[in-house]
Amino acid sequence: MGWLFLKVLFVGVTFLGCLYPLVDFCCSGDTRGQKPNFVIILADDMGWGDLGANWAETKDTANLDEMAAEGMRFVDFHAAASTCSPSRASLLTGRLGLRNGVTHNFAVTSVGGLPLNETTLAEVLRQAGYVTGMIGKWHLGHHESYHPNFRGFDYYFGIPYSHDMGCTDTPGYNHPPCPACPRGDGDGPSRTHERDCYTDVALPLYENLNIVKQPVNLSSLAQKYAEKATQFIQHASASGRPFLLYVALAHMHVPLSGTRLSADRRGRRPYGAALREMDRLVGQIKDKVDRTARENTFLWFTGDNGPWAQKCELAGSVGPFTGSWQTHQGGSAAKQTTWEGGHRVPALAYWPGTVPINVTSTALLSVLDIFPTVVALAGASLPQDRHFDGLDASSVLFGWSQTGHRVLFHPNSGAAGEYGALQTVRLEQHKAFYVTVIDVHLPRLCVTDHHDQAAGEEALHDVDIRDFVWEGKEAEVTQISASGHRAQLTPVSQRPLRLSRRLAHIRSDWFFPLQ
Repeated sequence: MGWLFLKVLFVGVTFLGCLYPLVDFCCSGDTRGQKPNFVIILADDMGWGDLGANWAETKDTANLDEMAAEGMRFVDFHAAASTCSPSRASLLTGRLGLRNGVTHNFAVTSVGGLPLNETTLAEVLRQAGYVTGMIGKWHLGHHESYHPNFRGFDYYFGIPYSHDMGCTDTPGYNHPPCPACPRGDGDGPSRTHERDCYTDVALPLYENLNIVKQPVNLSSLAQKYAEKATQFIQHASASGRPFLLYVALAHMHVPLSGTRLSADRRGRRPYGAALREMDRLVGQIKDKVDRTARENTFLWFTGDNGPWAQKCELAGSVGPFTGSWQTHQGGSAAKQTTWEGGHRVPALAYWPGTVPINVTSTALLSVLDIFPTVVALAGASLPQDRHFDGLDASSVLFGWSQTGHRVLFHPNSGAAGEYGALQTVRLEQHKAFYVTVIDVHLPRLCVTDHHDQAAGEEALHDVDIRDFVWEGKEAEVTQISASGHRAQLTPVSQRPLRLSRRLAHIRSDWFFPLQ
């Protein structure tokens, strides 16, 4: 354990404020201009329809829409899981949860995290000469060797898990509403499972290994993230070293910050106001990139999973992907599920002079692809002792191809069955669901007084894909027209045996060396 003590001591001492630029970026030299920089921004619980460029009904993402016009927008891009920790683990490893060991969310009380034998993107790039930083939500283990500073990140500023997993002095908007941290001698209430509120642990804010504020002030967290991200970009650019910056936003996860949103005089609902706040934060990071390293920095924006439907008006939009079959049974078709609204997420790529402008890509891509793509663009090498589920999407990014995955698996993320089990498979323009028993279609859909009209329609999609749903011996097949968002879907009852045989063949080939 001697090495661990020395590493903790070194990181803890050298990352004090005044030494931060010196220690993190001291190794300047002949790397200038030879390798691209990477900024990966991951939104939390953001729906596909929350991006205005995707869904005309959204008017709150001016900066992101501008990025789409100046770069590439992916309309068939998917999270690797439909909940927080598994999706983030897959982004940083390029591997599904059944391989990397993260199939469910880590708790406040978890003592482990992303298994230590997994190699992160930050570790690969740091070995290739990059300086690495992370801002925001980690949620892959917060004790000892699972901390970001020991998983390849030279610098870390953020919270260890979701910001609803600890109390704050300004709780913000949530369903159900949660109280502020108890005052006094600690006799306040503890977490109750019925209310799903945490009041026994105040949410901490870390800078490297040090807690710099507890509880976090949610109303100023977005601005703190923007400041730290722009400082990191500035220091790294000035040093001449290539850099990786991973920004994992608190937006759009509940609780939504209350102080600034309640002061919105234009009458926007809290979710829309929070979406604008997130959009401004992303705009600040992009502006800093443009001013310091515009032509040599690749910025990738996406989300960890779809919106949290149980939060009702505090949740985002799935756009056209309402999962009519599922919602007709009374279940959610968003976060935690393998329906499109659970894992199809907004995605943008921006790299002036390299990624073509104002291009919409229909390639089937995934968060899994970030790892191998960034490693390839950095001129680094993938670890040779393991299998990867992502692919190098460089040819798509450069506008040379529209070909992504032929097959993409979607694991259970808590809605039904075994965590991490591969319950849904996408095969080209078809999608098959293997778990459709009504009593395991959870969580339940939140129904308001007005009801969700879109959930009652054969909803609106924008790609040519079939969702095959097996229940007993019958199958409902919904074919989605490619003619536009407002195309009417036609349900067809049949038994798609040919597709079933193709899927069985793929499954026999794919399962599954677990290393």
